[in-house]
Amino acid sequence: MAPDSTRRSEKSRRAIYAAALALVGEIGYPRTTIEGIAARAGVGKQTIYRWWSSKAEVLMEAFVDLGAQAAEAAGGDWAEEDGIPDTGDLEADLKTVLRATVDELNDPRYEAPARALAAEGVGNPAFAKEFVAMLLMPSLELYVRRLRAAQGAGQVRTEVDPYIARDLFVSPLAQRWLQGTGPLDHAYANKLVEYALYGIAPR
Repeated sequence: MAPDSTRRSEKSRRAIYAAALALVGEIGYPRTTIEGIAARAGVGKQTIYRWWSSKAEVLMEAFVDLGAQAAEAAGGDWAEEDGIPDTGDLEADLKTVLRATVDELNDPRYEAPARALAAEGVGNPAFAKEFVAMLLMPSLELYVRRLRAAQGAGQVRTEVDPYIARDLFVSPLAQRWLQGTGPLDHAYANKLVEYALYGIAPR
């Protein structure tokens, strides 16, 4: 029987993903190279260059795949590819998504490479721009669409800017994760939603 090239390619791709994520977590993005990824994955450099033009492309794709795997392994009730749920209860829907995000950020497989990539973005504007465009904006746009739907349903004031409102949910979560200023758990995610939706002034 002839070898299955599709299966062989998928096996190599998975090995490259794993190698890239492991290296960036162990030695950081600047020291990670295509040569290093190839050696760690047990493939030739040309195999990588056949699919990607740079290590940034490898890492970005590997990271997207890692997020999908983490969500599937968690067995939660939400996955990013499904979009933010619209059950008619905006508070419940946003809490579902933020709790799933907390689980992903706390996943050790995700955390080390995510921190390495975030740190690289601080000192490398070109990389940061690509990181934001490829990894962050697609998920952030889900919030904007859900908030616009809530505006259409009369659940959010029409004059509210959905992009600013989105940041009220996701930015504090990212800051606490990056700076470690407090526990990152479901209770925190729930409170973020409540404070953002209803404010903190006396009613």
